[in-house]
Amino acid sequence: MDPELIDDCVHCGFCLPSCPTYVLWGEEMDSPRGRIHLMKQHVEGTPVTPEMAGHFDACLGCMACVTACPSGVRYDRLIEQTRAEVERVHVREPRERAVRGLVFSLFPYPRRLRLLRPGMGLAGRMRPFLDRVHPSLGAMAALAPRPGPRQRLPRLVRARGPRRAVVGMLTGCVQGAFFPQVNGATARVLALEGCDVVIPPGQGCCGALSVHSGRADQARRLARRTVAVFRKAGVRTVVVNAAGCGSSMKEYGELLGADPGFRVADLSEFLAELGPAATRHPLPLTVAYHDACHLAHAQGIRAQPRALLAQIPELELREVPESAICCGSAGTYNIFQPEAARDLGDRKAKGVASTGAELLVSANPGCTMQIAAAMRRAGGGIRVAHTAEVLDASLRGVRL
Repeated sequence: MDPELIDDCVHCGFCLPSCPTYVLWGEEMDSPRGRIHLMKQHVEGTPVTPEMAGHFDACLGCMACVTACPSGVRYDRLIEQTRAEVERVHVREPRERAVRGLVFSLFPYPRRLRLLRPGMGLAGRMRPFLDRVHPSLGAMAALAPRPGPRQRLPRLVRARGPRRAVVGMLTGCVQGAFFPQVNGATARVLALEGCDVVIPPGQGCCGALSVHSGRADQARRLARRTVAVFRKAGVRTVVVNAAGCGSSMKEYGELLGADPGFRVADLSEFLAELGPAATRHPLPLTVAYHDACHLAHAQGIRAQPRALLAQIPELELREVPESAICCGSAGTYNIFQPEAARDLGDRKAKGVASTGAELLVSANPGCTMQIAAAMRRAGGGIRVAHTAEVLDASLRGVRL
């Protein structure tokens, strides 16, 4: 925990209305300003108590406070450092340790995640039992999507028409296991826009879930493997279609202490820079676009996905109220903090429903699962798609 970064905070309070947990509870210690005060106490000698650890655990790491802060406080770096310190010195109770061990031995490993696919349909029926075992297990069951058919991607997808670029593509963990159709759409969109798409074998987790949860050693190990895979592929740009993954990969230099040797770009960021080449066919849809926190706040990417959607004829884009407030997904937050995540998810679902849109567009698999689950709880429902899927349908002239 860097004392100089802590001292950058002048406790002005501009962060308070942007913080989801402060919005929910109105507690000072559950605001960025309050948590920085606790960090300072620890640096000055106060041990990490269970209560202190609870306030740090309750932070979503959504980075809305980073956007709101007029003093440029690096709360993103501070909370990552703090979580690593909490994991190092704080002893959690046995059941919590067991659940965290299960999550981090499962989610960062795509092959293990794929083994869950056959049982996903039973998740809803098993939820009451799993809730009794541990609330986090019940939360996992409630979030489980209906997985689409598996899609095997080739190692290289050739550009359609003149080649304009060569890019690598991250397939991801949750994205690859539960939303393979998003990866398929991403590869097709890039190819239709004139890119050779290199999809190296041997990909694993990029380390995002681990680094955001204070498991720095695991994060570095997974990051090094990801860097090695794309370096071997010889690409200079890696395109990422999951907001949390892109955010972490852009910080590999800080995590690993060395430049990875390639540029990381979100799909919408890359396509906006490349410019359109393929014809957009009409999609007569009303669409609500959801800002994933690690895209809007951590990467500063807000205009690009909206601009891409606006290029599609007959598509009407509608804004979600309180778009800057997190939906409650936040990586593993909705598993480890299910009550707070549920409240935030319900709040977001209400905002989405108020738009009257036919389709919700999100750029992060966790957000997709979180909001879809909240919409089901509300007794409604809305189709959910990734930006890549909407673009893919328009470029190919097919129904979404």
